[in-house]
Amino acid sequence: MTTRDCHLCGAARADLALVARETGVDWAEVDVADDAALAREYGDRLPVVLLDGREHSYWDVDVPRLRRDLAAS
Repeated sequence: MTTRDCHLCGAARADLALVARETGVDWAEVDVADDAALAREYGDRLPVVLLDGREHSYWDVDVPRLRRDLAAS
């Protein structure tokens, strides 16, 4: 989950792209500005990484934890 003008979202994109290349797992970006309910839920914690529909991390990507959790799933 991201939004426009998010200064942390660029770093999260780079981290997710790296993990995706390493693991072969695809990811998708959702801009919460396009959905009022998502903006209310995630707006003060962006970026937010969801894994299997559950919140995995916010503000930054915990790359080692994400790698571990992807390997376990």
